[in-house]
Amino acid sequence: MASLLLALAVGCTGLYAGFMLIFQTGIMPALARLTDAEFVTAMRRINEAVPRAVFMTVFLGVLAFPVAALLVPVDGRTDAQRWLVLGGLVCAALNHAVTVGGNVPLNNALAASEATGDEPSAVRAAFERRWNGLHRVRTLLITVAFGLLTAAAVV
Repeated sequence: MASLLLALAVGCTGLYAGFMLIFQTGIMPALARLTDAEFVTAMRRINEAVPRAVFMTVFLGVLAFPVAALLVPVDGRTDAQRWLVLGGLVCAALNHAVTVGGNVPLNNALAASEATGDEPSAVRAAFERRWNGLHRVRTLLITVAFGLLTAAAVV
């Protein structure tokens, strides 16, 4: 059971890290080329589409599976494996803290600006640089989490 839980932790974290990396290296650079109005509209639509069942399952699994893997007793698990899983969990939790405390409020402000009719250039200026900075941090954190969990699985 513990091996399955660790495999699920690695799988969810890998999927999530890949999602974050694609945003970092592909989606955001592509959106950066758009006009202010196009950028703001595109980000609003992306933010509406992403938090659905599949994404939320992976998002929550990034925390739930490592916790479960740590809680299930395993004969022969080394201290190194425990520390690697715990390190991966800590990095994933920090990723989620950045997401919930930083990116989500920016997404919510972006969505709210649609109703107020704010100028797209002002909306983008208040959003893009801060969101991208936070996104770089959370991409790094979840990539490290993936590496630590993968190492735990192969040690």
